Amino acid sequence: MLIHQRNVLPILLVLYLLMRFDGVQGEIKLSKLEELTLEKQLKLLNKSAVKTIKTTWGDTYDCVDFYKQPAFDHLLLKNHNFHPEMKPTLSMIKQTPSNSTIDISRTWLEKNGCPSGTVPIRRVTKDDLIRQRRMPSPEDFIFESPLEDTNIILEETGVNTRAIVKTPDDSRNKFAGAGMVASLWNPSAEGAQNSACRLKIQKGPDSMQAGWRVDPTLYGDNKTRLFIHFQAGDRQCFDILCPGFVLINSEIVLNIAHENVALQGAPHNREITLYIVRDLTNGNWWLLYGENQDKVGFWPRDLFTSLQNDFVENVEWGGVTYTPPNSSNPPMGSGIFPEFSDPSRYAYCRGLVLLNDKGETINAEKTLIFLDNQSLYKVLDRPYYGTGKFPHYVFYGGPNVPKEKLM
Repeated sequence: MLIHQRNVLPILLVLYLLMRFDGVQGEIKLSKLEELTLEKQLKLLNKSAVKTIKTTWGDTYDCVDFYKQPAFDHLLLKNHNFHPEMKPTLSMIKQTPSNSTIDISRTWLEKNGCPSGTVPIRRVTKDDLIRQRRMPSPEDFIFESPLEDTNIILEETGVNTRAIVKTPDDSRNKFAGAGMVASLWNPSAEGAQNSACRLKIQKGPDSMQAGWRVDPTLYGDNKTRLFIHFQAGDRQCFDILCPGFVLINSEIVLNIAHENVALQGAPHNREITLYIVRDLTNGNWWLLYGENQDKVGFWPRDLFTSLQNDFVENVEWGGVTYTPPNSSNPPMGSGIFPEFSDPSRYAYCRGLVLLNDKGETINAEKTLIFLDNQSLYKVLDRPYYGTGKFPHYVFYGGPNVPKEKLM
């Protein structure tokens, strides 16, 4: 987790030097000074709430005034002119219909949602801060300069493994975004393992991701959760754990835990629909959710260098896992190799679409399979399996493999 507030950095450095690991109990012991340090950090991260909501799965969300959300702690966003009624300028996005998409704006609440003019933000706890300091970097993230403003303890790194399809490498590619419909699964991930499905758009050192993931280190549980991620040069961040992503929607929450997921052989799957698209007027990058293309929020263009005034060059759809050192790899997707085209048995992304430089929706017909390890996971690319205007399916996944067999 990266924190871009310079007044937080000294706190993190002190915390790094003072923490001790109890090898017998496997727990971190904190002194009184460390406890006080953590409390100060929590006050910086958790903004004052207009209202607090306990979700149906046990998380606490604070309804924070739009103008006080963490995004505006970013130095580049101090003098912003954003407001809670913002809407992007987009061409009509043609979409793939779904009868099993989950409406997350109405499944997370026990009572009424956040008031207008506020945004829901998951409350950070002391345990979150301690746990996330050992969170591995996402796939292919490279620190191009010495670490700055970071809360990460660098340890022996594990392995990120992708099973995806991607657009062909071509510097002439100019995409204004992409989208997908992804089936929801709950692959077992333990300890520092994680397993995810995501849409990723990228140009140079800048990228954005959206999808679902099971990540005990990031979230403290084994639930399947909606996530976002962005990388801007040598800075990267999940969800809104650092300043960057601007929340707009007062009903749709990031990190939602999906309790209803796909089951092998079930007649209907659970799916989520996601788009990341470029505002045609100002170049901000918006996250849209669901068949109604609800506006969740956006990454301001000023966060980026390569994507500040340009279009996306590379797009990926599919699965990725993280295997810690000396550990077995986690299952991906449904946990079995896709042997043939069967949405009831295998994890998939479907309705793969791209937006051209005019913002028009086009079918992602020409894609390439990419596997980091062909023995661990498999991909079936079926550009014309489905029906309608956007028939592209990608089946992906694989089982857990004991570490003895990985050696």
